[in-house]
Amino acid sequence: MSDGNPLDDPQPGGPARASTSADEAEDPGGYDPSYLGGARKKERRRSIPGCLAVVIALVVVLGGVALVGTKGFHYLKDHLTHAADYSGPGHGKVLFQVKQGDSTAVIGRNLKADGVVASVDAFISASNDKNTIQVGYYQLKKKMSADQAFKVLNNPKNIVKATVTIPEGLRVVDIVAILAAKTKYSAADFNAALKNTAALGLPSYAQGNPEGYLFPSTYGFGPTEKPVDMLTDMVDRWKQAANADGLVDGAQQVGRTPAEVMTIASLIQVEGRGPDMPKISRVIYNRLEGPGDREGTNGLLQIDATVNYALHRKGVVAVTTDETQNTDSPYNTYLHPGLPPGPIDSPGDEAIKAALHPSAGDWYYYLTVNLRTGLTKFGRTYQDFLGFKQEYEQYCTTSSRC
Repeated sequence: MSDGNPLDDPQPGGPARASTSADEAEDPGGYDPSYLGGARKKERRRSIPGCLAVVIALVVVLGGVALVGTKGFHYLKDHLTHAADYSGPGHGKVLFQVKQGDSTAVIGRNLKADGVVASVDAFISASNDKNTIQVGYYQLKKKMSADQAFKVLNNPKNIVKATVTIPEGLRVVDIVAILAAKTKYSAADFNAALKNTAALGLPSYAQGNPEGYLFPSTYGFGPTEKPVDMLTDMVDRWKQAANADGLVDGAQQVGRTPAEVMTIASLIQVEGRGPDMPKISRVIYNRLEGPGDREGTNGLLQIDATVNYALHRKGVVAVTTDETQNTDSPYNTYLHPGLPPGPIDSPGDEAIKAALHPSAGDWYYYLTVNLRTGLTKFGRTYQDFLGFKQEYEQYCTTSSRC
C-alpha cells in the first residue's frame, strides 16, 4: 500500500505437469488345475499335488507364449487384465505435447497425468503398442476413452499449428497484443471479435465485458481457427477453472456474487504472489465487511492498481500520488468505497482460489517491503503500516527497483 494502499507486484507464472508412473496390471490370479485336462482312469482317481499343478500351469502358459509369440502375449494380457478406461469423447480442453523421443508408454503416462485417459495400459492397448504418433501439440479433452485419444494423436492433421501462452494478471488490451503478435490476425480483428460478446459465451454476470474472463493459460490454435474461436477457447477455459474451483457455490459461502469474487481475484492477482494471496484476500474482505470507521479505512480498499487501471497505465506502477488518487473514475478505490465495477485483469486459478478461501486474520494493511524477494508484511493498524513503510524506504536506499 501507499499511505495505506497495497503495492503492485504481479508475478506471471505457468502450469507444471506432474508425472506419474505407468499403471501396473492387476494379477489375474492363479489357475485351477481341474482345467488342465488329461486322461483319468475311472478305477484310479488321483489328485494332482498343488505344487505340481502350479508347475504344469506355468509350463502350459509359458509354452503357449513361446508358441504364439508377442501376439499371444497381448491376447493373454487383454483377456486376463482389465485396464481402466473412460467412455466417450471427454469434456473440457487439454493442450497436450508429444516430445521427441517419447515412447508409447511415456505418452500414456503423460496422458494419465493430465487427466486425459484413465490408465496407461488402456492407451497402450488402443495403440497396439505402436509408436506412430508425431511430435507436436494436440488439442485433447479430459476423461477421453483411450481409443478416442489415440485416434486424435495418431492423425498428423490434428497437430496444433500455433501455441500462445497468456500469463496471469494481463488486461484484455495486453492479451489482444499477444494474440496479434503470435497469430496471423491483427489487433483490430480481435477487437472486432470481442464486440460479439454473445458468441464468446461470457457468463451473464460479466455484462458483456470480457475483462477477467480470458483465462491465462497456454493455448493451441489450429490453422482454421479465427479470432472469435480463439477468444471463445479462452472463455471456455475460464469456465473449466470456475467449475473446478466451485465458483458459484463458493461465492455464496463467502457472501458474494460470482462477479464480485472474480473482481476480488483480479485484485489479488495484481497485488500478491503465492502464499500471500489468501492473506491479501483477507485484507480485502476485512476492509469491505468491517465497521465503517475501523482503522480509518471507511470501507475504502485504497488499492493503487485500480487507479492505474483507470488511468490506462501499463506495467508495474508501484505507487500513486495525491493527484492520481483523486482521479474521477468508479475504479478509483481511494474515492469510492467497496469494489470497483469489475475485474481489472485476468486472474489465474491460484488467485480465484484465494478469493474463495481467504486466510483467517484481522489485518487491514499490507506492504511489500522487498520488491526483489516479494516479502510482504501484514498489519492491523495504521501504525503497523507506517513501520512497514519505513522498511520499504530503507530497502529503496540500496535498490534500483524502487
